[in-house]
Amino acid sequence: MSQDPLETVQTLLESVIEETDDAEVHYKLRSALQILEASKEEVSTLKEAAADHPELEDRLSDLGYL
Repeated sequence: MSQDPLETVQTLLESVIEETDDAEVHYKLRSALQILEASKEEVSTLKEAAADHPELEDRLSDLGYL
């Protein structure tokens, strides 16, 4: 599995979708994947913003955002 926890969660959710035929479960899992994707985009945006500012990157890392 990936070193990135978000990638690991995505892989797990996708594998469960493949293993079940329940439409309600599929809906909930797809919704979770969409939320996960939004979170990944937020992290990417934060990383880009902090790339030129080491102090900001350190603070975001200390807060658990990066």
